[in-house]
Amino acid sequence: MHPYRASPQTENEERERLILEHLPQVRLIARRIHERLPESVSLDDLVSTGIVGLISAIDHFDPAHNVKLKTYAEYKIRGAILDSLRGLDWAPRQQRKRAKQIEAAIAALEQRLHTAPTEEQIAAQLSLSIDEYHDWLVDVRGVNLGSLESSTEDDSRDLLKYISDDEDHWPSRLLERSELERLLAQAIEKIPPMERTVLSLYYHEEMTLREISKIVELHESRVSQLKSQGILRLRSYIEKRWPMKRGQ
Repeated sequence: MHPYRASPQTENEERERLILEHLPQVRLIARRIHERLPESVSLDDLVSTGIVGLISAIDHFDPAHNVKLKTYAEYKIRGAILDSLRGLDWAPRQQRKRAKQIEAAIAALEQRLHTAPTEEQIAAQLSLSIDEYHDWLVDVRGVNLGSLESSTEDDSRDLLKYISDDEDHWPSRLLERSELERLLAQAIEKIPPMERTVLSLYYHEEMTLREISKIVELHESRVSQLKSQGILRLRSYIEKRWPMKRGQ
């Protein structure tokens, strides 16, 4: 017998209790996804959509499947939010073009300098001022929706997914994961220390940009720029060593 169906009144009270209990989980997931999206996307809209997913999870949850409600709810919450985002044109062509231009600039400089280029060098390669380049980094921060997908089993952020454009081009489709991890480790070792720290705190420690900003003593917007730049450096490094070009 389902534990929430002793009587209609008891069932409704338990349902409301579970919704209230898991609202912080909705806000956390919505906030993490929102961090990777343009400012035009409303956090409140993501939370509202996530609540719909939470209610669906509670109404369909069956403890007999030996899955925790929190785990099942996370799956439904994230799924509802991502489904709503897929219908939006939130990553315009200009953002994707700029991301590609930054990657190409990094690749060209690394080949010429044989070391990780500085921000000033990347900006000069793109014929931009440093302030204009920083604006570009902010603009491209939410380029890939595929990267929003993370494991529903352990809530880990998988950095391998962040170095590809979308699910169809995930590196794991092309090479064994162990080989990918080795290549990614090499790439991480070659990026500047501060970018490495930001990526580690974000993807491994699962901290928010605000939390990271306090640790590294930089403004949150600056941390966001460093994260975007670090990801683009990793993409550039891996693409040069990949056995297949994207789209093939």
